[in-house]
Amino acid sequence: MGLLSKKDTDSEKDFETEFHFPTSDKALLIFTRNPELGKVKTRLASGVGDAAALEIYKFLLQHTVNITQNLSVDKQVYYSEKIRASDYWDKNTFTKKLQHGDDLGARMQKAFSGAFASGYKKAIIIGSDMYDLSQKDLEEAFAALDEHDFVVGPAEDGGYYLLGMTFLKPELFSNKTWGTETVLKDTLADLSSESVKLLETRNDVDYYEDIKGIEAFKPFLPEHLK
Repeated sequence: MGLLSKKDTDSEKDFETEFHFPTSDKALLIFTRNPELGKVKTRLASGVGDAAALEIYKFLLQHTVNITQNLSVDKQVYYSEKIRASDYWDKNTFTKKLQHGDDLGARMQKAFSGAFASGYKKAIIIGSDMYDLSQKDLEEAFAALDEHDFVVGPAEDGGYYLLGMTFLKPELFSNKTWGTETVLKDTLADLSSESVKLLETRNDVDYYEDIKGIEAFKPFLPEHLK
């Protein structure tokens, strides 16, 4: 049983798990945003509207739960703002934590650092909005860390949808312009002397064009886009 912070993370007195005894040597770190109208998928919202963007994001959250809940690894969900006791992430399956840091790089580095400090030998981070990702993909990514020290899943927009490692390399989290097409290139430059496995390039969901014509998203679209 982990130790719980005495700090309330919201009015419902949901708690952050500050320590969790590993049940595996592998940790999956899932970064997620709290699903709130106007605060998620803002670039997508410019094409489909705030309400549709929120419903699509909720759909993607559930997809991420579906592809991760049965993985034989420890799973940690890092919330952007507030931890919720009752939501998509079952507290019996997912350890709940808060993201800490001034930018995405700092927040990811802290999550990886915490994982290795807890005794994990392999750690992989993903977001919570990748429709083009499966449980098998994640199993293969962890398996890649048997032969390589790093694994990277390139995204079509020049970023990455997955990053995994067997030891912390701080350079990966600094001097990056997060959210731009240079992130993957700069990350791979930092890994030029390391053993790296590149996964298949995948498309993430940022704009309407990323979901246009995909049947699974049609129920969430405004009538004029269906």
